[in-house]
Amino acid sequence: MPDLSRRRLLTGAGIAVGAGAAAAAGAGLVRQAQPAPVQVAAPGGAIPFHGAHQAGIATPVQDRLYFAAFDLSTDSREKVVAMLQAWTAAAVRLTAAQEVGGGATGAEPAPPDDTGEAIGLPASRLTLTVGFGPSFFDKLKLPGPERLKELPHFPADKLDPARSGGDVCVQACADDPQVAVHAVRNLVRIGFGTVSVRWSQLGFGKTSSTTPDAQTPRNLMGFKDGTNNIAGTDRKKLDEHVWVGDEGPEWMRGGSYLVARRIRMHIETWDRTSLKEQEDIFGRTKREGAPYGGTREHDPVVLDRMPIDSHVRLASPVSLSGATILRRGYSFTDGSDGLGRLDAGLFFLAYQRDPEKGFIPIQRALAAKDPLNEYIQHVGSGVFACPGGVRPGSFWGQGLLD
Repeated sequence: MPDLSRRRLLTGAGIAVGAGAAAAAGAGLVRQAQPAPVQVAAPGGAIPFHGAHQAGIATPVQDRLYFAAFDLSTDSREKVVAMLQAWTAAAVRLTAAQEVGGGATGAEPAPPDDTGEAIGLPASRLTLTVGFGPSFFDKLKLPGPERLKELPHFPADKLDPARSGGDVCVQACADDPQVAVHAVRNLVRIGFGTVSVRWSQLGFGKTSSTTPDAQTPRNLMGFKDGTNNIAGTDRKKLDEHVWVGDEGPEWMRGGSYLVARRIRMHIETWDRTSLKEQEDIFGRTKREGAPYGGTREHDPVVLDRMPIDSHVRLASPVSLSGATILRRGYSFTDGSDGLGRLDAGLFFLAYQRDPEKGFIPIQRALAAKDPLNEYIQHVGSGVFACPGGVRPGSFWGQGLLD
């Protein structure tokens, strides 16, 4: 949802969004109590890996992101199963701040099982979330879930194929970027010969929140983002809008569909725009984040009080027959584009029960009318089916691949 993403991510004003049998790595999986929909950990602490839902969706948003999309290097289901078993065993240890397999200083004659850059670091609330793209099912000749389809083209999209798609994705979120990068790096090493990295994105400065009691973060446009996002404690809304129910294949129950969009912001143009125009575009004040007609950030949004084409109004569930998503967004800066302009923006992550009722209608509305389109452009995209949570003794995607 180019516009929506941006908008929700960018604005924080968005009212519409407010989601084993291990191979070599293998220390035994530790049985843990099933977590509540929101897994809370002390600063630097560990978030349980096992549960009814994958961590990293409704979990309180961490400060840093490392997202990677992979291509399969094989069509062998057996090799993919072995990799996912090894990935799961590694993830259990990584999220508990333990070294993978035999560790970073194991047998000297062979390369160590762990790359070692996280030795001595706490878990930093690391979560690892896995999803499968439409092409994953095509390559392995598996029936894909009915609701997992390639996204339609939206007006003004300028997608780079090298930063789009992927058979498998891994979302690593943590409060320490080294912990997140270490986790993905070790999964890449374990997956060698079975998968290869297609594209990846580092993110910082979360631009949305699943904890409404905390201070609302700001995006690179300076606006609060995630004011009306779904709260990780709101089980009713999570069940209604985020978690797949009986309508999905059994292995997807308790899971969610992820839309990832890399949204480039034309920072230099935005910075030359008047404050009045910036606020009119979003429909909220910049300092407080109050909706037009209100004085505080969380005052009720009255759509008739804001410009008819404002971001908040266009993406509002009220305007879109209830379309709602759970968003987890991060800012990014990747140097310059060679013309002296920052390659910066928002990496938008939207979780929903059905993209046809979530991201797609929101993005269509924003792509058609949102004046924010003058300042942003969607340049990367992917859609993935993220299975339900992993039970002790099982592995990511086991219900699909067994």
